[in-house]
Amino acid sequence: MDGLPPLIDQHSHGAVHGELGLGSFETHLAAAVGAHGPAPAGTSYFDSFTGLAIRRWCPPLLGLEPQCPPARYLARRREVGAYRAGRLLLRGSGIGTFLLEAGTPDALTSAGELAAAAEAGAHEVVRLEPLAEQVADTSGSVDSFLGYTSEALYAAAQHTTAFASGATYCDGHAPAAGEVRRAADRWLRGRRPGERLGEPVLVRHLLWSAVATGLPVQLHCPDPRPLAAFLRATAGIGPALVLLPRTPHHRRAAELAAAHAHVYADAGPRPEDTLGRAPFGKLLFSSGARGLPELYVTGARCFLRAMGRLVREWADEGLCGAEDGRRITEMVGSGTARRIYRLSAEAG
Repeated sequence: MDGLPPLIDQHSHGAVHGELGLGSFETHLAAAVGAHGPAPAGTSYFDSFTGLAIRRWCPPLLGLEPQCPPARYLARRREVGAYRAGRLLLRGSGIGTFLLEAGTPDALTSAGELAAAAEAGAHEVVRLEPLAEQVADTSGSVDSFLGYTSEALYAAAQHTTAFASGATYCDGHAPAAGEVRRAADRWLRGRRPGERLGEPVLVRHLLWSAVATGLPVQLHCPDPRPLAAFLRATAGIGPALVLLPRTPHHRRAAELAAAHAHVYADAGPRPEDTLGRAPFGKLLFSSGARGLPELYVTGARCFLRAMGRLVREWADEGLCGAEDGRRITEMVGSGTARRIYRLSAEAG
């Protein structure tokens, strides 16, 4: 759509460094389409909707015609060089601000690196569970673990834009201090170095602690319904909570966003499903990109095309005019994220 400001991508993980051959590109593409292992014999993961989207939108950014063969695209990518290709793709994505989950592997770009490559704004979102895991690696006792975790969370709140958690369940009250100590002792005693945090009481403790900072909290929930009591309990006392569910739960997330003033939801891959279930100002765009800079391009283009089709359909039915359509698309694509994450205007 013409005249729209650059998008704000509220959730992604960064792009890979270095050159990618066919095999490594396919590995990242497989992860993007939710596949495991090699593609069936005689096929490629370019034989997927994501693969088709890459072939449609990315070759022109590298000086090729749309829908060129994958081998030609990858050859051109190597010819241009990984660094320059990444810059061209990111700068051509239409995204002006990135919210990047901190603590991603060293193989992926940091917020600063992504900002420089894209000539855009980039802000960190701190994931709570890795924060606690890093403290646990150097803690010798329950007291030191709980104390240092609290200090680390407070320090992170001074510079981060938001927190994020993978909590799949949280009830309507914070765990009591004794319950938290027992859970910490149980987890630390049985934990091996580098082991991920899977103790539910500690995850809930971290989540309630993040709410107390007043910063927005992203909830990466496969299904948002087990968090319903937590959403009700934080009404009127907490910051914005943003639901980032997995497909096919975006509709339910939109309904929960509509039901609670402080709850927002990811618009998902099919905004026509979610925009009918929540006020437009409660939904936000994200690419969810990890690894391939191409995924930022396809995430943004697919979102804008889906929104364009939807508002044209509404206009044909007499529900809205062209100006309303642009305003709604801007609201979901950048306006609501700028408001709830307290972002200044940044040009892409």
